Amino acid sequence: MKKFIISIDQGTTSSRAILFNLSGEPIYTSQLEFKQYFPKSGWVEHDPEEIWNTTKKTLKDVINKAKKLKGNILTIGITNQRETTVLWDKRTGKTVYKAIVWQDRRQAEYCKKLKKQNKETIIFNKTGLLIDSYFSGTKIKWILDNIPLAKKLMNKKQLLFGTIDSFLIWRLTKGKIHATDATNASRTMIYNIASNKWDDAILKILKIKKHILPEVKDCADDYGSTHPSITGKSIPITGVVGDQQSATIGQCCFEPGSLKSTYGTGAFVLLNTGTKKIYSKNRLLTTIAYRINGKTTYAMEGSIFIAGAGVQWLRDRMKFFKKASDTEKIIKSLKSNGDIYLVPAFTGLGAPYWNSNARGVLSGLTRDTSPKEIVRAVIESVAYQTYDLFEAMKHDGLRPKIVKVDGGMVMNNWFSQFLSNIVNVKVLRPKVQETTALGAAFMAGLKIGVYKSLNDISKKWSLDKKFSPNINNKFRKALIKGWSTAIKRTLIN
Repeated sequence: MKKFIISIDQGTTSSRAILFNLSGEPIYTSQLEFKQYFPKSGWVEHDPEEIWNTTKKTLKDVINKAKKLKGNILTIGITNQRETTVLWDKRTGKTVYKAIVWQDRRQAEYCKKLKKQNKETIIFNKTGLLIDSYFSGTKIKWILDNIPLAKKLMNKKQLLFGTIDSFLIWRLTKGKIHATDATNASRTMIYNIASNKWDDAILKILKIKKHILPEVKDCADDYGSTHPSITGKSIPITGVVGDQQSATIGQCCFEPGSLKSTYGTGAFVLLNTGTKKIYSKNRLLTTIAYRINGKTTYAMEGSIFIAGAGVQWLRDRMKFFKKASDTEKIIKSLKSNGDIYLVPAFTGLGAPYWNSNARGVLSGLTRDTSPKEIVRAVIESVAYQTYDLFEAMKHDGLRPKIVKVDGGMVMNNWFSQFLSNIVNVKVLRPKVQETTALGAAFMAGLKIGVYKSLNDISKKWSLDKKFSPNINNKFRKALIKGWSTAIKRTLIN
């Protein structure tokens, strides 16, 4: 009988379930998009019930496919959009408010207040994170402060908080398990990454009661089993990892100094720093890469808020093309970028700027500018933003020699080559592009003994294509100078 592992990959714009064989190859994918809500400028929300329903449907679809293939599902791994925050009633299971998405900026003013109260150092030293409305802690606080039912339920010890992984585990196990993993916990701004515990001092600052928080487990751990009424028969859940850390595992970045960059809705660069926590002097984040058998491996991270989301904006709002894959053809039809730069600060700027108030800037427009140049500027902006992160890492004494890439955008060969040219290092694209989902599958398999070690998992990685810098250095510097000018204009806002 064939043996499979299912990975639930709950992302920012869609829910997916993927069936992997034990060699780490995707056999079947089921995917459903769901609605994005933008109730006010800088606010981004999801409907948790829609997240649950799309997850459930894709999971059932994949289970049915496994049956048709006469296969046995050994376990489930879960990976998820991080920082997105859900609060629900422990008794009824009903959410008290929509899910506040990681991109949401509504707590920007509150974060300024915390900085004025000199809380930045204590929070950075304990959590490795800067004070920003990106993280879950400030989102929990907003719901508690603005939704009377939430505070009432918290005081009655009837309220639960979860990032999306916790919410899905709770639903899949019919309320038996309220847990998260160390990577997701490390993105809440209320978790101490040194002691590996929820931090009482920060909880006090934010007025959050500890009893609403999930139990924190390893990435490869026992998260209970699905209820038969949902999945037909009970299936163990043995791997949970936040999406960017999961991609790091899927890319087999297990050695200190190894680096991956994922280009999904946002873009995220993670550099493995081993058992050492390296605190950036250049506004990058220190985070947990993974925790296995109680042993923590750390990473340095740079977050770009808009990558594939910019392509989505061009397609859905601007109607410049019908399919994201059309972008490569459009760009190739141009000889140059025409000195057009677009800084996609649609929800502020992430690392290394961390400016919530910044908004998008399109510069260099002339009467010759067409939608084609704007499409190219959006794609190029992702490479330039990655360059900014690499520069910050270099100033922290970390010099990546190779970058492993994944995510929808890197299937565009033009973009992958341009990225290599701008960051001036080799770019490696793996054969299995589903690295985020694969990382969770690897962790689930590691827990049940399908994979014996990280070294065993490393053997599953294989190269699809390598891109090496092939640009004149003077021209490269001129392109970067144009980007720096555009960034300065954005930060004036």
